[in-house]
This record gives sequence, C-alpha cells and structure tokens, in this order.
Amino acid sequence: MTAQEIGDYNDIVTKLQAAIPAKRYPDVVLLEITRYGLFAEKGILENLTPYLDKDPLKEQLYDFALDVGKYKGSNYVIPFNSSTPVIYYNKALLRAAGLPDTVPLKNFNDLLGAAKTVQEKLGAQGKFGISPMGQFARWGIVMSNDSDLIDPVSNDVIVDSPKTIAAYEWMADLVRKYKVASVDGITDENAAKAQFTAGNVAINLDSTGVFGGFKKALGDDLGVAPFPCEAVCRVPIGGAGIGIISMIDVEKKKAAYDFISYMASPEANAIWFAATGYLPINKKTLDVKVAADAANKDEGITVSIKQIDYARGRPRPPVVTWMRKMEYGVWESVALGQKQVPEALKELAAQTKAQTD
Repeated sequence: MTAQEIGDYNDIVTKLQAAIPAKRYPDVVLLEITRYGLFAEKGILENLTPYLDKDPLKEQLYDFALDVGKYKGSNYVIPFNSSTPVIYYNKALLRAAGLPDTVPLKNFNDLLGAAKTVQEKLGAQGKFGISPMGQFARWGIVMSNDSDLIDPVSNDVIVDSPKTIAAYEWMADLVRKYKVASVDGITDENAAKAQFTAGNVAINLDSTGVFGGFKKALGDDLGVAPFPCEAVCRVPIGGAGIGIISMIDVEKKKAAYDFISYMASPEANAIWFAATGYLPINKKTLDVKVAADAANKDEGITVSIKQIDYARGRPRPPVVTWMRKMEYGVWESVALGQKQVPEALKELAAQTKAQTD
C-alpha cells in the first residue's frame, strides 16, 4: 500500500471529485466521517458490510465505530481515527490569573467566567481567555445546547432553529461582545491552535486527536476536561474512516479490505491512540501495552473515552459536505460582526434546503 498526502479533509473531497471522472482515483480513500455519504450515495464507495460480516473485527469494534461508518444501513467506511471534542486548558495561565487548576468548566457559564477572569488579569500581556471555536467545537456546542445543524433522524435542515441560533450567539459573543477570544483564529483554525500551544490562550475546545501535539507543546501545564454540558451532555464523533473505491478490480478490493481491517486492529489502533489521543475504536486496544502505558501515564488522554456514552455520530446525507464548506464563511461573518446570527443561519438553512431540492 502506497500512501499519498492530499491535504485536509476538504482537499480530499475536492480532489476525489475531480479524480473520479478522470479515472485517476485511488484504491482506498480516507474520508471525514460526515462527508463520505456524498460518495456512498453515488455508488463510488464499496459497500463494506459483506466484508465486515465475515471479519472477526466486527465483534471487536465499539458500537460507535460501526455506527459512524454506516450510510443508509450499510457500512461504507471503517473508522481509522475517531474523536470527540474536549476542553483543553493551560494550567499555568489559569494560576497566573488567580484560578485553580481544577476550576469548574462544566457548562457555558463556567467557560465564560474563567475566560473573563483570564482576560481581565492577563489581557494587557497579550493573553486571551479562550480560543474562538473551530467547526468541530461549534458543532459540539450546538449539540450541547440540545440541537444540531441537520436533524439526525429526518435529515431536515435545522441550522436556523432557536437552539442552534442561541448556541452560535454564545460562541460569537466570545469574540464580538466579551472580547475574550482573539479574532485571529476565526478565519484560520490552525492559528487558534498555534496561539494555544504558544501559551497565549488559556482555554481551547478541540478534538481529542490533537492531544499529542498539545501535550508536546505544553507538557505538564496541559489540562484536559470533558466537553461542557449545557442543556444536555452530548458530543459529536469526528475523525475519518477508510473506504474502498468501488470501481477497482475484485482482487484489489480484497487486498484493500485486508489493509483497512489491519488499520482497525488492536495493534495498529493502539499505536495511533498512544501517539495522538484519538479514541480507541477497538475494544481490545487498551489491552495492548503501548496503549495501556499511555493511558496510565496521563489521565488527559482518556477524557474523551469517558464521553463515549453520550457521544453521537452526526448526520451524513450528501448535502452535509456542501453545508460544512459554506458554514465556515457564515461563522466568520457572525463572529466578526458583519452579520447577525439569526439572519446568517436562516440564509444558510435556505441555501442548504435549495441544494436538496
């Protein structure tokens, strides 16, 4: 198996869409867990259910790992890296602001209160209380407020529902009203991460998959807490899964599935979990020494595992790929104060519905 680096999740979708008609497609592809429905719907991805049904791996995978790979009842991808968002915080900055390492960060008010304190005490030094939310965290905040962007059962567009609007208002106000989050990270999520790892931001809500990088940057000053519960405790499952292109020959499909099955094995998954912090997807992963050692060494890497009981896969109809691409611009417009949240989300809802007509 020869791997090719394409770019981020959006780049993969764009380049795969171009490769299909040109017949330059790969044998297997790594697709973000809400975006593969676009290709499953068009028959581009192989139905992996017949392969899984014959594979002992099926009984080893956690239910969530099987569920997020399903589209219309069949598995089209098998997770490689799965995640939930968590709260990261810089213990040193909290202490410098007069807050304890164990400051409660259980709901939206807790987060805002801690961010305000840091901003008040350390803002003159160029520090910020909290990072602006990235898209994964934004989806999590919406779900924590007992809503969604698309209804997970009916696939109705609900991005303009009152609870979703309220969640976006709160996130945007961190920047435009309370000024506890820097505008620099709004248009560039990597810039927000860089500010946090440089020790300039106290709180960052992000994927468990960045734990390894954050730990390397901040060391013992890194704290990890469960994602905030507001109206409910609910977090989205993120990450990506590996699928097989349906147009390749049968022998290649068999070999490709063997590769995918290995990547979800306890041995392979343990290495990935220990290095990154991505969730174990295999029930036997934590029995492997490298994974067990990582979990015993730092409790922070296990925080996301404790959220699995209320983690949920997100809707993945074909329109989600388009909607997520458009949401970036909508977020920028409201966080920068160029548009009001209700207006912007109602426009996004109308445009998304038009895409499905």
